[in-house]
Amino acid sequence: MAAIIVHGGAGTIRKEERIPKVIEGVREAALAGWRELKRGSALDAVEEAVKALEDNPIFNAGTGSVLTLDGKVEMDAAIMRGKTLDAGAVAGIWGVRNPISVARKVMEKTDHVLLIGEGAVKFARLLGFEEYDPITEERLKQWEELRKKLIEKGETRHWKKLNELIKEYPEVLRSTVGAVAFDGEEVVAGTSTGGVFLKMFGRVGDTPIIGGGTYANEVAGASCTGLGEVAIKLALAKSATDFVRLGMDAQTASEAAIGLATKYFGPDTMGIIMVDAKGNVGFAKNTKHMSYAFMKDGMDEPEAGV
Repeated sequence: MAAIIVHGGAGTIRKEERIPKVIEGVREAALAGWRELKRGSALDAVEEAVKALEDNPIFNAGTGSVLTLDGKVEMDAAIMRGKTLDAGAVAGIWGVRNPISVARKVMEKTDHVLLIGEGAVKFARLLGFEEYDPITEERLKQWEELRKKLIEKGETRHWKKLNELIKEYPEVLRSTVGAVAFDGEEVVAGTSTGGVFLKMFGRVGDTPIIGGGTYANEVAGASCTGLGEVAIKLALAKSATDFVRLGMDAQTASEAAIGLATKYFGPDTMGIIMVDAKGNVGFAKNTKHMSYAFMKDGMDEPEAGV
């Protein structure tokens, strides 16, 4: 049974009027992925779904990515095939429109898994990805306001200060997008993010860490969203697929994974989406909101919500 699920990030959407736009965004991404899935490829489905989210400036990935402490965009992305365990990822990349597509090329065209920074950009240019500025006016304005607040609070180099801002402005400080699909033969997972607003230059979160924020194998796939450091420490995406291997379905495994995050790091930290190799979808969060949308065989329209 074919299935796809996408997420647009976990956290809190403080402005209620944004919720319909967020829901419509994940719904459109699920449909974009579903069209590719019906052609038979979970890999193409995941890439197209994530690209739709990267191209929507309401999400923190691709166009609309948040800015680092020094006012730049450093994006992360990863994609993984469950059948072969092939994986590709980029971290701290800039100047491209769709990091998920560059990550796929890393998987298909190199012997490596992860390319970072300037090397990732050079690789993208080598393969014909054109120069692109993903910074929007809204993100630039948010950066100016938040950076001023952070500086006024004192030491900008300490995460303690940034964590205070995360609590105050959760809708702009934490967000990631992702997709997981099953085409009847293979599960594929993909994730993309602009990272954490005002992150230290060079900081890499869980998204491009295989097993941390993105993972797929022969039993399931998972894409995480939330505080990247939490997902890395728990190897959360891999842990979630391990729960499936132990006999859980995608929904139960998602709940177990978020239970793990809550146990060790508290509430308001993580969200996850999953698909298992039986075509079951799952999603869970310990945040107030996490936008999601999914489709399976037999459904006429995606189910979407926050």
